[in-house]
Amino acid sequence: MKSYTYFPGCSSEATAVGLDISTKAIAEVLGMELKELEDWNCCGSTPYGSLDETESIVIAARNLALAEKTGLDLVTPCSSCFVTLNKARIHMMEKPQLKEKVNAALAAANLEYKGTVKVRLLIEALMSDITTKQISGKVKKPLKGLKVAPYTGCQEVRPRFGFDHPENPVALDDIVTAVGADVVPYPSKCKCCGGSAVIAEEGLTLELMYRLLDDAAKNGAECIVTPCPLCQMNLDAYQGKVNAKYNTKFNLPVLFVTQLIGVAVGLKADQLGLKKNIVSPNKVLAKYL
Repeated sequence: MKSYTYFPGCSSEATAVGLDISTKAIAEVLGMELKELEDWNCCGSTPYGSLDETESIVIAARNLALAEKTGLDLVTPCSSCFVTLNKARIHMMEKPQLKEKVNAALAAANLEYKGTVKVRLLIEALMSDITTKQISGKVKKPLKGLKVAPYTGCQEVRPRFGFDHPENPVALDDIVTAVGADVVPYPSKCKCCGGSAVIAEEGLTLELMYRLLDDAAKNGAECIVTPCPLCQMNLDAYQGKVNAKYNTKFNLPVLFVTQLIGVAVGLKADQLGLKKNIVSPNKVLAKYL
């Protein structure tokens, strides 16, 4: 049993409940002990740094300081949380004066960041510690015949925080293969979905989503799988608006990679939060559940 400090992130309590539920469910099956970080706070997410970089790093560093006390690696399923926490760690490592300023603020809460905790993304831990071989060994219901379009998203592989290739990431492909499904190659697998720009520029972002969905569908995908809560929300929640704007009929379920693994290892729909998905995966997954 491999133990980690678990940082669920805010999305896990709102738009990505299914990610949190399925992460905890597959962790138990795969031999990962996730100990939720006590009294964690929002990492600040990526936009905060553009408003006040130092303050945003203090917010992130509080979580890092708390995690250091556990002596375990800090693992998060959220790519945005991963980038934010890891960015704070690297900035403080490279800028000693910034670290001093951050620790001066943390001292008000009797905390100190020393720089020893390792920040990791869940999918990287799955690939490095658990391995696809072990995942494959736990499969009870191979997803044979299911055509899956892997979609990594931008943040976890760019610009310098990722463990996978920034232009041709393969981790998701390997996991899809490990659970018995068919990887659908499509040119847009590394294109941006628009991210949080959907709030300010919905029209532009819908176009980006349309291109992704159209590309995946034309190449035969029955569903899309992603590790990113923001990518999942955009492609899932806005699929209806894309259809309305472009007169299309996309009906592509957008699954978290943890949900896909969960189905293959024999977990039930309610154990994976599949009812939280907006585009229902019931038809696509019927013969596996």
